[in-house]
Amino acid sequence: MRGKQAPKRKIEGDAKYNDADVAKFINYIMRRGKKSVAENVVYGAFDIIKEETKQDPRHVFHKALKKISPLLEVRGKRVGGANYQVPFQVRGERRFTLGCRWLIEASKNRKGKPMYEKLAAEILEAVNGEGAAVKKREDVHRMSDANKAFAHFARFAR
Repeated sequence: MRGKQAPKRKIEGDAKYNDADVAKFINYIMRRGKKSVAENVVYGAFDIIKEETKQDPRHVFHKALKKISPLLEVRGKRVGGANYQVPFQVRGERRFTLGCRWLIEASKNRKGKPMYEKLAAEILEAVNGEGAAVKKREDVHRMSDANKAFAHFARFAR
């Protein structure tokens, strides 16, 4: 890697809740620079969550992300001509990113409703420990458990 790493930018809170995580999530949903569309999707989903749970939608969102975000993941590592799937602990920032990515992907794969309704349904299912995003997390954890025997290769890798 040449040169120095680009500095991390500080993201400011979103317009409605002044929450940096919600602002990041809006940015992940955004396509082709259409931030207002992404905001409408997220805030529409949060309105549905507020109606159904009678709680602050931010707390429900954070609870859902906690249930979706992985603690372990596997990465490929080449040792002596063989490739091993080595389990690694996931850093906090990557945990948030993967959780958001899986939540958005699971919402997109639902059919027959507007995106804000699909997102709200997926968040509510995740809080209850159900849904496609939670299944994805369980699959990743199962994969890392299956490859626990190769964990000793982790200290050499990065």
